[in-house]
Amino acid sequence: MNQYDYENSTNVGKNNKLLCTFSTKENLDLTLENVKTKYDILYNKIFVLESPDTDEMIVTYNVDFNNVSTTTIFPKTISVHRKKETNTLYTIHALSNYISTKTKERYYNVDWKLFQNSILLTQKGDFKILKTKINDVIHTK
Repeated sequence: MNQYDYENSTNVGKNNKLLCTFSTKENLDLTLENVKTKYDILYNKIFVLESPDTDEMIVTYNVDFNNVSTTTIFPKTISVHRKKETNTLYTIHALSNYISTKTKERYYNVDWKLFQNSILLTQKGDFKILKTKINDVIHTK
């Protein structure tokens, strides 16, 4: 299983946080059950993504972070952001890493179309892109 940099930008912005938990295919049912019982899932949806770039399954869900203790976050879970227009998930660290390779200027206009249906991560400090597609949408209610 790949090891990504599991940084959490948990104290930025609003209380609605998009979390992303990585799971093996074998443990997916257990991961989904744990997520459903441990968190109050906002919007009553859990998205299960897959990627041809990894054997892992990528489980994403929104939670009210006021009701989550940082000590109770599952292992291999990160806080991510989403660019809706291109269905891109990303960590702040990965986006910063990418931009720093493109410019030293203060502002950089990211061409999000390059990252359509992807997740942007860092792995051992290096920028990593995983192409994604929806495997399943779980309705929690």
